[in-house]
Amino acid sequence: MVERLDEQKLELLRCWGDGLAGDAREEVRAAGRAILILVEEIERLHVDLWNERSLQRAAVPVDDEAGAVEPDFQSSLLARLAPLVRRRRSGVSGEST
Repeated sequence: MVERLDEQKLELLRCWGDGLAGDAREEVRAAGRAILILVEEIERLHVDLWNERSLQRAAVPVDDEAGAVEPDFQSSLLARLAPLVRRRRSGVSGEST
């Protein structure tokens, strides 16, 4: 069974990608760049998943009185907040690249 990618494995892939991207052969450089692109995408997906889980946790009622909140209201709130989070994330990720 293949283990999940943890931070050490992602760092190893990043090192391989960097090494291959500096090779003299075009095909090997392309493979290195592809590995780096995939590692970056995996990291973005981890952030997206973390943010989504945070939104879901925030929508969970804290006490019994809050448990009376209707599911439609919760899904409506999540639907309104999700685009704001995506816009904020895209603004942050656009600055780092």
